[in-house]
Amino acid sequence: MMVSLARLAFNLALPTEAPGMNALNSPDREEQWIRKLFERAVGGFFMHGLDYREWNVQCGMKLSWQISKKTESIDSIMPSMKTDIFLENKVTKHQTIIDTKFTDIVCSGWYREESLKSGYLYQIYAYLRTQEKKEDLASLCSTGILLHPAIDRRYDEAIVLDGHCIRFLTVDLARNAVEIRKDLLKCVEEPF
Repeated sequence: MMVSLARLAFNLALPTEAPGMNALNSPDREEQWIRKLFERAVGGFFMHGLDYREWNVQCGMKLSWQISKKTESIDSIMPSMKTDIFLENKVTKHQTIIDTKFTDIVCSGWYREESLKSGYLYQIYAYLRTQEKKEDLASLCSTGILLHPAIDRRYDEAIVLDGHCIRFLTVDLARNAVEIRKDLLKCVEEPF
């Protein structure tokens, strides 16, 4: 599929629904494909958009549970944790875990019209807290970001929870490339 995409880009051809010589999966018909595309695009932006002398960028980094005791067979059923994007400022040592989501940032809540998705909050909270190490001070105050795409809607909200900043950001995909870049660079700025 990547070869087909590269060939289309090289020939400046636009994908359409019309029959032709090359077949590609339609992103809106394959939710997982478009979700991965968004994740990789954001990861690629940070890999190439941040100065490598100042930033350590890792995509798809596996996290370890800080387990002190375990039963014999737990490893076979324990879920794994893998971040979408991990950023570390080499100068300040500040760490940021970005989890991309290809859904609306809010949903209908029990007592309000809009609410952040609690499952996502629990997930990023688990990522942050399970990586804490007493000997690594940066791990005690790292940042977690839930990054969602949006069209004509913007969110940039944050909380500090147990010493960790957790941000809820959208990148408006209807904007031009310069504005999208500005939205993405908010991930490395302080929210307060």
